Amino acid sequence: MSISEIKIKNTNASYSIFIGKNILSILPSKIIKICPNAEKIALVVDKKIPNEYVNNIKKSLRKYNVFVFKYSASEKFKSFKEVNKLVEKCLVKNFNRNDIMISLGGGIIGDFSGFAASIIKRGINFINLPSTLLAQVDSSIGGKTGVNSSIGKNLIGAFFQPKLVISDVSLLNSLPHREIVCGYAEILKHSLILKNNFFNWLAINSKKIINEKNLDVIQEAVIKSCKIKLFYVNKDTHEKNIRMVLNFGHTFAHAIEVQNKYSKKINHGEAVIMGMMMAIRLSCLKSICSTQTLNRVLQVYEENNFNYKIDNFFKKNEYNKIVNHMINDKKNNDKKLNLILLREIGKTTPPNKYKMTTGELKKIFYRII
Repeated sequence: MSISEIKIKNTNASYSIFIGKNILSILPSKIIKICPNAEKIALVVDKKIPNEYVNNIKKSLRKYNVFVFKYSASEKFKSFKEVNKLVEKCLVKNFNRNDIMISLGGGIIGDFSGFAASIIKRGINFINLPSTLLAQVDSSIGGKTGVNSSIGKNLIGAFFQPKLVISDVSLLNSLPHREIVCGYAEILKHSLILKNNFFNWLAINSKKIINEKNLDVIQEAVIKSCKIKLFYVNKDTHEKNIRMVLNFGHTFAHAIEVQNKYSKKINHGEAVIMGMMMAIRLSCLKSICSTQTLNRVLQVYEENNFNYKIDNFFKKNEYNKIVNHMINDKKNNDKKLNLILLREIGKTTPPNKYKMTTGELKKIFYRII
């Protein structure tokens, strides 16, 4: 497949997402076009990125003063304390608003560096080079940046749009199977929330993505996912209403991650896989969706060996704690949990339509895990 370009233009942003194989070479020419007065570049890199990619990027940007900052990315690392350290280093180098911060890594590095870029002198240019499937289909799109709090995930941050996103699917060759599954979780979510036959396509092509790492199929999945996410983002840039649909399954997932203390025992995608199934079972229990809908999704889980069950990771006395963490979800606007549930494949309940108290959910929690 050739390079695909998705253009984003709304009241808050105007930029392009380029998707393809071996396309990082387009970076210098794009920078000249969108940031003509840049002199300095902060390249923020996940240490897992092979050195050849980092060296090639740095070499291609030799006309700039490039400062490389490497990090071991983890949810525990993604903190305001670490952001402040990066910001201070850039200020010492006298970065100004013409200069650029480039993220080369997964969603953690993207969220982290994007937030840093948003607060350096109230905003310097930000470019995202997502290196994981999860980041390419989700976190690199829509302008959400941020870090974690001890209270919950992504509670400190800003909406800050990038100047450019380049999703090179060739970077995914080095990803372990578990990280591919992590990204697939968000692709599956996109197929469930908007009715456009994506779910049927994905059910047929899942193994080509997860087991075979077929880059042509993955590129198509990334393109489809980007378009679905942008459908909601363009309608609601600051997540006041309809964009909340993109958090389907995430109210449960983020609480699972907090209770897990962000350990590597459960990654984000695995939490989302658990969270979506819990949301669908709750939808079925409340007669919002049919058993047939539940079974269709269960079939995809079974075919891909998604054996992620809460009781494999948590003791029963932790279930109430998971529910308690859900009250800190960003969608909540009162004392109840603002849940996005599934009506049918491709259609969710709208935000603020279905709410529950933590007490109500605790009573039935064991029935939806």
